[in-house]
Amino acid sequence: MAAAAKRHPTPVFLFSHGTTMMLGEESEPAEFWRSVGDEALRRGIRSIIMMGAHWECTGDKIQVAMNPNPQKTPVAYVAPRRYANFELTPDIPLANRVIGMLRKAGFDAEPNPTFNFIHDTFLILIRMFPTEKTNIPAVIVSANARFDPYYHIKVGSTLRPLRYENVLIIGSGGTVHNLYRNHWMQMVLHRDNFAQPTPPGQFALEFRQAMEDAFTMNCGPMLRRVVARLMKHPMYRDAHGTDDHFISAAFVAGAAGDQEDADAPNAFRAECWELVNMANTQFQLGLWEPAERR
Repeated sequence: MAAAAKRHPTPVFLFSHGTTMMLGEESEPAEFWRSVGDEALRRGIRSIIMMGAHWECTGDKIQVAMNPNPQKTPVAYVAPRRYANFELTPDIPLANRVIGMLRKAGFDAEPNPTFNFIHDTFLILIRMFPTEKTNIPAVIVSANARFDPYYHIKVGSTLRPLRYENVLIIGSGGTVHNLYRNHWMQMVLHRDNFAQPTPPGQFALEFRQAMEDAFTMNCGPMLRRVVARLMKHPMYRDAHGTDDHFISAAFVAGAAGDQEDADAPNAFRAECWELVNMANTQFQLGLWEPAERR
């Protein structure tokens, strides 16, 4: 008798976003995320779980969005017509299950029945599904405001089993995202977020390379260790003036850093720079299931 085929987990994605490149203009990352959406629909992905960069809870808490009719918060420098009519589809049953999984793992997890989607999550859904509706329902998980990398790695590892149930896990943050070090004049005067009147600073180039090395040269449990250590990188604080845009990297490292992921390659997929010093790099952790096994 032939042995049963080994289950294959869905890949995990790290989405590095900037100001308006995903909504206001075409870019290499925008095109990449459209291809991810097409592939997810083709393979029948049933749901998406995302941790963004602009929602965190104080104390020991972590929350899961449970608003059945979420709205969208405004996006700076982007005309509302580009996103106002996009219809969000939350996955309330899966959100309840996520809360249960987190509580079982020891987290002080609770529902948030009033949370509205923020641009760090809904703008990627718009690019993935360029109609006016989230074709695959989504669950949004908050970060914790202490920004402990090991806490967020554990959140990712706790939800990792859902990858075997045709669920995509996505972290939304930034490779280099320090608003204090950006060059805003071209954006303020000309709405040109892609203008690069000077090369990126050395701090940005160094940390961007450290991120790529961490994700593309490590897998399995080693990935979790090197991502956590990035917060001690000498250029970390210059690259991230606050921790909120980095912490989703720890979340996806947890979701894609199990021993079973040790042989799954991680890859750089797309990138653009904005406002001179903001690097938006997209990573795919693991592979889609081979077509011949589906």
